[in-house]
Amino acid sequence: MKLEGLSAVVTGGASGLGAATARLLAANGVKVAIFDMNAEKGEAVAAEIGGVFCNVNVTSDESVDAGFAKARAAIGQERILINCAGTGNAAKTASRSKEDGSIKHFPLDAFDRIIQINLVGTFRCIAKSAAGMLTLDPMEGGERGAIVNTASVAAEDGQMGQAAYSASKGGVVGMTLPIARDLSSEGIRVNTILPGIFNTPLLQGAPQNVKDALGASVPFPKRLGDPNEYASLAVEMCRNSYFNGEDVRLDGAIRMAPR
Repeated sequence: MKLEGLSAVVTGGASGLGAATARLLAANGVKVAIFDMNAEKGEAVAAEIGGVFCNVNVTSDESVDAGFAKARAAIGQERILINCAGTGNAAKTASRSKEDGSIKHFPLDAFDRIIQINLVGTFRCIAKSAAGMLTLDPMEGGERGAIVNTASVAAEDGQMGQAAYSASKGGVVGMTLPIARDLSSEGIRVNTILPGIFNTPLLQGAPQNVKDALGASVPFPKRLGDPNEYASLAVEMCRNSYFNGEDVRLDGAIRMAPR
């Protein structure tokens, strides 16, 4: 797929993996719309790359519809969708307090929130973007568009307390091939990246010794992943027309320990 002149939507594009990808797409001549709930950071990235910011909550049909309407009015129907919006939490499935012996379980509303953002939110954006792509004429080779999703290595080796997060990211992995098959006859490709431990805003507030220890746990290279490395793979998944239906770990060969 030749990227120059195309339009793209990047969810979670105000920071971290999404911002790096938005910048790299723009550097390749792509017009970019950023979906995010952080207006200050989103507007700043959009201004930097000459794109458009859309204040979008991926758990809301109305918000996502309004975001796509604003983006398409500004830069045209997207042929590229990069799904980076997501979050996490941590709680054991059930546990006993060391202080008083009381027993509690993972709050179900907290579990559902992660599923709604990471899994249902990703599918919501895929379905609505793909429907828009179907209105376009195919390009060279029959392509209409490309979609890249973000899962996590936790989809395959989740740690203690990650039941909700791992379930949500495992769902993203599990739906990648069926969606690629659903859309194959229309020339829309779908792939997913499973990042390992990356230096994103989630970790940037951690003490340096904690980040150093996390980096040292990676077989090679012994450091945290750089968001630009994620962006490089995401853009290649768009550019390379034979990349389809794949789930790819990007993790320095790490396999997460139980805790």
